[in-house]
Amino acid sequence: MSQEVIKVTEDLARPILEDMNLELVEVEYKHEGKNWYLRVYVDKPGGVDIEECGRVSEQLSEKLDEHDPINFPYFLEVSSPGAERPLKKPEDFLSHIGEHVYIKLYEHIDGEKEFEGDLVSFENNTATIEFKIKTKTKQIEVPYDKIAKARLAVTFN
Repeated sequence: MSQEVIKVTEDLARPILEDMNLELVEVEYKHEGKNWYLRVYVDKPGGVDIEECGRVSEQLSEKLDEHDPINFPYFLEVSSPGAERPLKKPEDFLSHIGEHVYIKLYEHIDGEKEFEGDLVSFENNTATIEFKIKTKTKQIEVPYDKIAKARLAVTFN
């Protein structure tokens, strides 16, 4: 049921977001405590503001009411993915080259399952990450299909 709700929500949200020049980052449908939450994360270069999220929420809420994919009470939340936005698709990697990222893998590469560093490139479905170990700078190539989770990572200089 959750995947069906996510798919319907994505399909309903896309035309709304295209009209507003916004990107659909992710849809989550989760049970937390006694409540169900349908969360829609949107973004654009430079970030989204609360007014844009409010407009998306109003329009999407109307569409969800028309199509009624959820037949019990839930909360709809529309927001920015934040500074540590997830990288879900190859296009996300391509548009964030040069930025600091955190990547968790399904299996070890060079004895490690987690890397944090700068995304140097994304070619042939492989992300190249540059990171430091003590004073040495190293690079690692990570196949896209081995990535369990990836997101932008905030650094403090």
